[in-house]
Amino acid sequence: MTTDDQDPPKTARVLLVVDQPVLSRVIQLALTHGPYMTQVAATIPEADAALGTWQPHLAIVDMDLVNGAFLEQVGTGEATIVRLPVIALTRRGDLATKLAAFDQGVDDILTVPFSPEEFVARTLALMRRTYRAEFPFKPVLRLGELEIDILNRSVRAGGHELHLTALDQSLLYLLAANAGRVMTRDEILDHLWGVDFMAESNVVDRHVRNLRAKLQNNWHRPRYIATVPGHGYRFVPTTAEEASALYA
Repeated sequence: MTTDDQDPPKTARVLLVVDQPVLSRVIQLALTHGPYMTQVAATIPEADAALGTWQPHLAIVDMDLVNGAFLEQVGTGEATIVRLPVIALTRRGDLATKLAAFDQGVDDILTVPFSPEEFVARTLALMRRTYRAEFPFKPVLRLGELEIDILNRSVRAGGHELHLTALDQSLLYLLAANAGRVMTRDEILDHLWGVDFMAESNVVDRHVRNLRAKLQNNWHRPRYIATVPGHGYRFVPTTAEEASALYA
């Protein structure tokens, strides 16, 4: 793939080397803001196979899963070839970890948890820089009746425009990416605040309640976020027809 004879990809293939389904689903939802298709590799052998057969244009790797040998394999190639760009994910935000990742050849690094808008911006910038071309960016996602505008951090629901905080938006992305699946309070806490965060016992419930209020969501007949007693929360279908069928 040379810069002289290879046109920039119209639909870029993104390999996710991530073994946590919740995290990979959030990444996949965020990538729908651009012209990307994704494939998830939960193990190094799966990732090795995908490099050869699928030939991705971008790799997003969990540094807790991959090793230096894998990153060296990703980075091999002649100087005339467009090297596969890599975004690393880490749960350790210290400088030593980040410098070590760059020494192993990654192009950018994000500390987990991260906001969806930061992930979208960094991905877009890296793809444009690598392939020397403009990649289209779609700021608005449509999920049934919801329109999520990541650029202006707003949501249209039921004909009304609602403005979200950064945390509101991250929570909405987390729930929507795992639609239909019950998210426990501990999962939400870990993926929004990090595993080491010492939170108040009701912090998740409080933020879900605030988001529901902005979405004008009635918890008795939920159209967006349902409570699963004793377990957590579930993002539910967002069209009126689907909601009526579920709660009839």
